[in-house]
Amino acid sequence: MTIVAAADGSALGNPGPAGWAWYVDDDHWSAGGWPHGTNNMGELMAVIDLLESTAHVDDDLRILCDSQYVINSVTKWMPGWKRKGWRKSDGSPVLNRELLERLDRALQGRSYRFEWVKGHAGHDLNEAADLRARAVATAYRDGDAIPIGPGWPGAAVHEPEPALARPAPAESGGAAPAATAVEFDLFDDLLTAVETDEEVVARLERELVEPSVRADASRVAALLHPDFEEIGRSGTLWGRDAILEVLAEEDAPAAEIAVLGTERLGSDVILLTARTVDERGASLRSSVWLRSGGRWRLRFHQGTPEA
Repeated sequence: MTIVAAADGSALGNPGPAGWAWYVDDDHWSAGGWPHGTNNMGELMAVIDLLESTAHVDDDLRILCDSQYVINSVTKWMPGWKRKGWRKSDGSPVLNRELLERLDRALQGRSYRFEWVKGHAGHDLNEAADLRARAVATAYRDGDAIPIGPGWPGAAVHEPEPALARPAPAESGGAAPAATAVEFDLFDDLLTAVETDEEVVARLERELVEPSVRADASRVAALLHPDFEEIGRSGTLWGRDAILEVLAEEDAPAAEIAVLGTERLGSDVILLTARTVDERGASLRSSVWLRSGGRWRLRFHQGTPEA
C-alpha cells in the first residue's frame, strides 16, 4: 500500500510567522510552525514530520511537494553537502542545516517517492496542506491557539523542532483551520484549579525571565497578547513581533526575580510589579496581564532601571 500525502509550508512575509502541514485526508494530517521562520523551513518541516509520523508503518510514501527546493535537496544536493561538511560548492554554509540533517535521518530505511505539483493550482491535497500551513502562520501572527491536527495513529513522540529557539538566517525563496483542527495551548497543562489567578500570573511572569523560556520563541509567543507592547530599559517601545525577533537573536542573561505585588484592575486584568537583578543591574517591572479565552497573556510590560 502507498500513502499519498501533500506537504507544504507557508511564511507570512518570508521570513515571518511560519507554518507547515502535511495532509492525507481529514483524519490524517498534522501542522505546526514558528513565530518567525521562512517558507523553506516550513516546506522542510512538513516532510520531516510526515516521515516521522509514519515511521512505524510499512507503507511506501508518495510525497507531493510544490517546493523544488525540498525535492532537489533530497534528490540532488544533499549527498554533496554531506561530503563537504554541509557546505555549498562555494564553501558557504548550507542554510537550514539542522532541518536538513533531521530530514536525512528520517529518510533512512524508508521507501518514498517525491512528486512535484504546481502550487495554488487546484490540486486537492496540495490545497489542503497549504490551507493548514497558512492557518498556523496566521495563528502565530495573531497570537491564537495553533491548529496541530490529529496526526497519524500510533505515531511516536518527535524530537523538538530545532529551529524554534534559533530561527535560521532569512532566505529568499487565505485560510482558516479546518473544523476538525485540534487546538494546542502550550500552557494549558500549567493552569491548575488550586492556583489563584494572581498565583498563575506570578508564575508566568517568573517564566518570562528564565533564559530557557526566552530562548524558545514558541513559548514566549504563547504568553504574549497579540497587541503586546513593551517599554524597555532604554525607553524604546516594542511590539510583539519585534520582541520575538530580538529574543530569537540574543543570549538572555540569567536573572533573579522577586514579585513585589499584584493588583486586580478588573475581573480579567491583573497588574503585577516585580524587581529583577541580572548582569546589567536591577530593574523594576510593571506588567499588565489580560485573561482571554481562559488564558492569561501579557498585554503590557515596562522595565525601569533602578538607580
